[in-house]
Amino acid sequence: MEIQAPKRLIRTSNDKLLAGVCGGLANYLDIDPTIIRLLYVLASFFTAVFPGVLIYLIMWIIVPKEKN
Repeated sequence: MEIQAPKRLIRTSNDKLLAGVCGGLANYLDIDPTIIRLLYVLASFFTAVFPGVLIYLIMWIIVPKEKN
């Protein structure tokens, strides 16, 4: 039995369109990044855009970037 390090939420550097937030979240949840991006766009659209943009900016600042 091998002990694995706990998963960490990080911004990806290889699967990013803007800052890697959605790609990192997809890696953390083991989901296709396209699904996360679509859910983000839909959630932002149905909440009058501003909260979605604000959450993305906060995550961009708080979530650490992947080390190369």
